[in-house]
Amino acid sequence: MLRIDRRLVANIEWPLLVLTLLLVGCGLMTILSATYEESRPFSTFFIKQSIWAGAGLVGLLVAMMFDYRLLHRYGYVVYVIAIASLVIVNIAGVRGGGAQRWIGLGPVALQPSEFMKIALVVVLATNLHRWAGGTRLRLGRLAMPIALFAVPAFLILRQPDLGTVILLGLVAFSVLMIAGLPLRFVMIAALVVGPALPFGWQHLKPYQQRRIVSFLDPQKDPLGAGYHVLQSKIAIGSGMVHGKGYLQGTQNNLHFLPEQHTDFVFSVFAEEWGFVGSAVLLALYAAMILRGLVIAGKAKDNLGALLAAGLTATVFWQVAINIAMTSGALPVVGITLPFLSYGGSSMLALLISVGLVMNVSMRRHTF
Repeated sequence: MLRIDRRLVANIEWPLLVLTLLLVGCGLMTILSATYEESRPFSTFFIKQSIWAGAGLVGLLVAMMFDYRLLHRYGYVVYVIAIASLVIVNIAGVRGGGAQRWIGLGPVALQPSEFMKIALVVVLATNLHRWAGGTRLRLGRLAMPIALFAVPAFLILRQPDLGTVILLGLVAFSVLMIAGLPLRFVMIAALVVGPALPFGWQHLKPYQQRRIVSFLDPQKDPLGAGYHVLQSKIAIGSGMVHGKGYLQGTQNNLHFLPEQHTDFVFSVFAEEWGFVGSAVLLALYAAMILRGLVIAGKAKDNLGALLAAGLTATVFWQVAINIAMTSGALPVVGITLPFLSYGGSSMLALLISVGLVMNVSMRRHTF
């Protein structure tokens, strides 16, 4: 019989939970608007996302209930399962939009790369927690973390999904820095990677090259590669201070804005709610990220600290890249906005991540 420690119930991480629910609510509301039609107000996208949000809340509760310190024993198991799912995708995955990223499970399709974000943080925390915070994180210790990142990066690049690989790299780098990676190693890596970037251009897909060129000069191909960014910037700018009002965004309603319920959902939100609404949304994200860092700082062991910080970094980098992408400050790389963009696997993985961070927070009172 499962027994729940009363101390856990008394110390539920309410601030993070409330922030999460507010962001999920904003996401559902924006997806409803982005896919709204008078003949069918509640679109299939909205209904599916609502179901995934419900499933994600169940996942959040499950992630809260077990002792996160068990991940010290099973962290590599979680990682191997995630790697196996990526291998299955490459062999027999479902194709869509020119990519092979999903596993079909009857009426639903799961995107394993979303869960790989959790698995990578878990396995890095498992690998690094013994040496984190000390002076023992030497160059020789980096071989295993680099290998743990390289394997999923290779498999995800084959799908192809460059954006997720970039995100995983930033998350892995963040965990290593928090664990105590010396700054001199970062400088050495920059000196090695920097000159190699021109050679990497040759290995990019043609559409990826066009995205980078259009980022540098969107007007060069306004109806092709630059179309997404130009329409997104028009939508964001047309919201002005107070926005056009809910369901009143013209770029959205007239379908000028592409991928309006996924990659460019922030543009929909900004057009309808303006600068004020966007500032409130970003404040919610900032509060969630700061709360995650506070939880990491108060964790009673290195495993919990790295776990909470790594999962928080995942949200931070996704928000930063997506907002920069939709506003034209970065090339379009296909990174969605956490809790707002449509995507069942993303919603489920994000809510499980929140549950794990809450787990770390709650169990600091049971040591």
